[in-house]
Amino acid sequence: MAHDDGLHEAHAACTLGLEAALTEELTELGYADVRTSRGGVTFRASHRGLVEACLWLRTATRVTELLGRGPAFSRESFLELAAALPWEKWMRVTQTISVDATIRDSKVSHSGFAGLVLKDAICDRFRRQVGERPSVNADNPDLPLKLLIVRDEASIWRDWSGESLHKRGWRPVLVKSPLNEAIAAGLLRLSGWDKKSPLLDPMCGSGTFLIEGAMWAADRAPGLGRSFAFERWPDIDQKVIATARAAAKARGKATLPAPILGADRHPGAIALARKGAEAAGVADLVSFTETSLDQWAPDVTKPMIVANPPWGERLGEGEDLMVSWMDLSRWVRRFPDSTVCVLSGDAGLTKHLGLRADRKWPLMTGPIECRWLRYRIDSRPYMGTDTKDTP
Repeated sequence: MAHDDGLHEAHAACTLGLEAALTEELTELGYADVRTSRGGVTFRASHRGLVEACLWLRTATRVTELLGRGPAFSRESFLELAAALPWEKWMRVTQTISVDATIRDSKVSHSGFAGLVLKDAICDRFRRQVGERPSVNADNPDLPLKLLIVRDEASIWRDWSGESLHKRGWRPVLVKSPLNEAIAAGLLRLSGWDKKSPLLDPMCGSGTFLIEGAMWAADRAPGLGRSFAFERWPDIDQKVIATARAAAKARGKATLPAPILGADRHPGAIALARKGAEAAGVADLVSFTETSLDQWAPDVTKPMIVANPPWGERLGEGEDLMVSWMDLSRWVRRFPDSTVCVLSGDAGLTKHLGLRADRKWPLMTGPIECRWLRYRIDSRPYMGTDTKDTP
């Protein structure tokens, strides 16, 4: 029978710049030995804990578990390390593998070659033991492996997630946007939103911020609507998986203490947002309105306002980006004592808000270096039609 054998060294990866948010998440979830690193966080967890990490982590993109670590100063030393690991414990010979290899500052200079050596070691071990060898499947392997060689040391990890954790299963189509689900969740956490105040997105697009916000506020596990690689592994108890899923499903709330509202002038965006909310199971918790910014006047006080205004990376936004930012500036000033967080990939556009950020977080969205900027709107109601504030 499959069993859990104590705590395992694990790593949760995230977008560069969201490490603090992921560290906070893992700490809140009660994991041991949580340590922040560049592009992720290491921690220790049981098999049940790793199942729950995949179900619950909102900011992470992958969860991996260390299988082995040892010298890799030569092909022979690495081969010996790889061949000594009990691969038959982690997969069946009828299952498939893939290897994603990364090399830094090592005498081994070719990641493809290192990955091939690891595959050969696994196949040779199975051939010796059962007379057969597993196959390679780069697209949808049963056992996705991550090989990291730094200087003369190799570490071999198995990827519990399979597909990236940002793929929750609720987005109806591939939307061209730099904002994926895990980034949106991480930015919401960095913003300081208390999950009790109204959450507004006046340029909501396909609704990523608001759907993720509703799932977080309602304590809905982001991984409930998808499958994971670990569900196919012989050493992971299916009862553990079923129990963790049932417990996660039971936690979801049916109501929220404050409204979550979004608006966009593009009917196609609003249609996508509504489909996404329906698929995520939060259609009753989020409201989307097709309207222009100047016509949208939600009746709320002291909201958290989040926005990903156009900055040249989204299609269909028109050429006059500056006007969008100036419109946003006027609109947010209608809400005294509110907090505004804006994602920007262009500092030249940000100045058109006419506001001074009290906090700036750098992050990478794909190849683009962005800033998540937080502003405080003071208690004076905005009565004018323009702003003279300096950036």
